[in-house]
Amino acid sequence: MNILITGANGQLGNEMRILSAQHPKHTYLFSDVFVPENSPVTVHPLDITDEAAVCGFVGEHCVDLIVNCAAYTNVDKAEQDEPVALKINADAVANLARSGARLIHISTDYVFSGDEHLPCREQDPVAPRTAYGRTKYAGEQALLAIQPDAIIFRTAWLYSEYGNNFMKTMIRLGQTKPEIGVVYDQIGTPTYALDLAQAIFAAIEADEWKAGIYHYTNEGVCSWYDFTLAIHEVYNMLHKDQINCRVKPILSEEYQYLTPRPHYSVLNKAKVKQTFGIQIPHWRDSLIACMQNIQ
Repeated sequence: MNILITGANGQLGNEMRILSAQHPKHTYLFSDVFVPENSPVTVHPLDITDEAAVCGFVGEHCVDLIVNCAAYTNVDKAEQDEPVALKINADAVANLARSGARLIHISTDYVFSGDEHLPCREQDPVAPRTAYGRTKYAGEQALLAIQPDAIIFRTAWLYSEYGNNFMKTMIRLGQTKPEIGVVYDQIGTPTYALDLAQAIFAAIEADEWKAGIYHYTNEGVCSWYDFTLAIHEVYNMLHKDQINCRVKPILSEEYQYLTPRPHYSVLNKAKVKQTFGIQIPHWRDSLIACMQNIQ
């Protein structure tokens, strides 16, 4: 099977690239809008907002399956730039869906309101409150209208060794500031992109194609404040240069976000575990694994 990974330079795209070596029976192609000069593999320049370019690429390379890791993910910027976010998060998804290849698409917890008090299930009503959430949900709808048998993974709080993410920011701030304030009234689950990539490969390698929407994060729950404390603790466990920054718990209203964040974005993962027979690591164990990989 020929598999195209879009957004190959991002956090999840890089993890998919690494894991692809463990699944050699398939042929992999990697694409992104920009191609770095030091890329360890060939990354094809492909603008997925261009339907003709997408269909041409899929036809030329006989692509059977697309894993769409590309997205517009800047939550604040999307509020002022919603047409562009919609073009990438929804219109481009429709282009991929019309290409003739099957699609595994990555979505987000932001399709929910964030007011829930129990972990969100796949069938729960959506109520996005941000441009980012609206455009990602529009992408889900566009995909399912064209490919009702597609696979969608919703995830949250993604981090990895690659790109910019919360984990790296908290390490940098911890090394440069005596004190930082981190919100404690937003609850969710950090997700190591490598673990999500393994779940995607479980779907690819399943005995049969199991269409549907699935929720995937690591196990457990925490606040951004708790996550930051753990990041600094694990960093100090692995490094001689210690982080001595004081982490102060603050309310969301004290941080003054440009865009509202979900107060509760825990996802119910029963369906993905039962369907694909996978075990999901606890977020703290995966944090240690990620930071060891960085080291």
